[in-house]
Amino acid sequence: MESVNLTHHFLIAMPGMVDPNFSKTLTYICEHNDQGALGLVVNRPIDLRLDALFEQISIPVSEGRYSAMPVHFGGPVQIDRGFVLHNPLGSWQSTLAVNREVGLTTSKDILQALSVGRGPGRVLVTLGYSGWAPGQLEHELGQNAWLTVPASAEVIFDTPAELRLGAAMGLLGVDFASLSGHAGHA
Repeated sequence: MESVNLTHHFLIAMPGMVDPNFSKTLTYICEHNDQGALGLVVNRPIDLRLDALFEQISIPVSEGRYSAMPVHFGGPVQIDRGFVLHNPLGSWQSTLAVNREVGLTTSKDILQALSVGRGPGRVLVTLGYSGWAPGQLEHELGQNAWLTVPASAEVIFDTPAELRLGAAMGLLGVDFASLSGHAGHA
């Protein structure tokens, strides 16, 4: 398959996706290069709020605007580690700039800022991430496991989690219900 860079793209799991980690998911690709790909599932909140996460990692909690925010399942890799997708970029200790507007931060300083109601204007916090070895994602694309579309920060940050998959499909002009679970090649 031809080399493609899917950084700042959505991966939409096709209906035939059998991996339970990715069935009916929308994954945001934060980095994609010849070393592989890293992304976060952005439409799967878990039964954990941000204030409870702060308590678990010994960050003092104040009732800020983020305290009731749900934490999401970001993927099956390092599910004990937090990842903060955010806009704007800011200047945190450990941030991967996805593009000029969106960053992925793994350092505790951003969580400390969020715990007191400061920090980036828009955030999505996950436990875990999704990763692909070199060539693995390209192979999965060739097997029709995913649809891709350029990502939208509005879908990630401004759309309720349960509507994100449909909103990303709308970016393609496709209704998810119209997709077949069977793959084919022309």
